[in-house]
Amino acid sequence: MKNLLRIEEAFMLGLAIYLNSQLPFAGWVFWALFFLPDIGMIGYLVNTRVGAVAYNLFHHKGIAISFYLVGIWFTIPELMLAGVVLFGHSSFDRLLGYGLKYSDNFKNTHLGWIGK
Repeated sequence: MKNLLRIEEAFMLGLAIYLNSQLPFAGWVFWALFFLPDIGMIGYLVNTRVGAVAYNLFHHKGIAISFYLVGIWFTIPELMLAGVVLFGHSSFDRLLGYGLKYSDNFKNTHLGWIGK
């Protein structure tokens, strides 16, 4: 099952790359911003609860899709780009086994414990 989920995430990352190619930005912009959602990990400097909320905010695909759709609705390419970056980065993280975080421990994710 884990391999099937990883394949699915790889296709979603591919979708993000494709959607990015349809935006009016140079291709390197997507890759320059690709790891920016990891800024949510700064919350772990406060505690695990704040860290989990901040991390999940920047890695939730529903939020990413919402940004993209609102960008389409209001014709705001920058918002569409933000949605594509968030979506692609989240897919990449999940491809590597990093899921949304529980508040008790950074390694406890919705995909299971990291490192097991």
